[in-house]
Amino acid sequence: MFLMATSAVGPGFIVQTTTFTVQLGAAFAFAILVSILVDIAVQLNVWRVIGVSGKRAQELANTVLPGAGWFLAALIFIGGLVFNVGNIAGTGLGTNVLFGVDPKIGGLVSAAIAIAIFLSKRAGVALDKIVVVLGAVMILLIGYVAIVSQPPLGEALKNAVIPDNVDFLIITTLIGGTIGGYITYAGAHRMIDAGVSGRENVGEITKSSILGIIITGVIRVLLFLAILGVVAGGVALTSDNLAAEAFQSAAGDIGLKLFGVILWAASITSVIGAAYTSISFVTTAKTSPRVRSIATCVFIAVSATVFTLLGQAPATLLIMAGAVNGLILPVGFAVILWVAWRRRDLLGGYVYPKWLLVIGVAAWLLTLYLGYRSLGGLVQLWA
Repeated sequence: MFLMATSAVGPGFIVQTTTFTVQLGAAFAFAILVSILVDIAVQLNVWRVIGVSGKRAQELANTVLPGAGWFLAALIFIGGLVFNVGNIAGTGLGTNVLFGVDPKIGGLVSAAIAIAIFLSKRAGVALDKIVVVLGAVMILLIGYVAIVSQPPLGEALKNAVIPDNVDFLIITTLIGGTIGGYITYAGAHRMIDAGVSGRENVGEITKSSILGIIITGVIRVLLFLAILGVVAGGVALTSDNLAAEAFQSAAGDIGLKLFGVILWAASITSVIGAAYTSISFVTTAKTSPRVRSIATCVFIAVSATVFTLLGQAPATLLIMAGAVNGLILPVGFAVILWVAWRRRDLLGGYVYPKWLLVIGVAAWLLTLYLGYRSLGGLVQLWA
């Protein structure tokens, strides 16, 4: 659940939350609440089907429609590779804020740390511990700044239920950023790799799937409150890095250093999550852990090389990857719902709850809208 949560909380997550808080103010609380509820509906279904079946998403897709799994795997792999360049760029910016080093050097060192985790003899245990520790660090540090900035909690709570402004585009953007692309599969694949699968583990699967979204939601709420306190205090955020400016306004130079730690932690965990999940889509359960770890390290090394050569993720590729991510959710989720509805044989005879299927279909219709919106990215790329 921490792998899923920290995969969602990357550099884009921080920029997104900050920008929307500045734009909507306290009314952003409603968008966060709605997105969390939809995220839970999607993830409950994805994790339960993958967990009960004990099969990865691409394996289920290939069983339902031969070749569909490899199509899904290609989308995940391409999107993950491009976004990982952005994640490594985020680690570079984090080390630059903390130590003043060249972002390229910081990015390379961070990539080396991620590779070292996967090369360790107990890579699985190391992976789990690292994401939990860094996830906890982010929650504590953002929570501290949220307290220091003294946000108007009453106004935020009121807007969570009775918003002054509702922006459905922002809500759908939050949903895509939290469970789009590879993110929702990160924790689910790690779960079955850790041996948690089958009908007998439905309770644990359900609890973990919900807690993963709640952890992500807690981080977003705390970040929202930290920025809201600054904005509500009358500070006009005008720099190119709104989040860094807000943290510095709230807690001075210490706040800026804390932002550096948070940005680095968010970025390195996203590097780990993107690499792990992307490779899990192009390998099988029969692939040895050692081969999988080496492939993951190569994936990170390629991402780091691209970042070093270009200094950032190419804008055109980011547009394409964003569009691909928007297509992954409805395609992959459609397979999950079909298995839940029509393929009880893949679930070991498990009787899938009808209420869960109903909310899943409702959420899937929303993912279709997300996918439609993502096509705009491809149109922009073509132009």
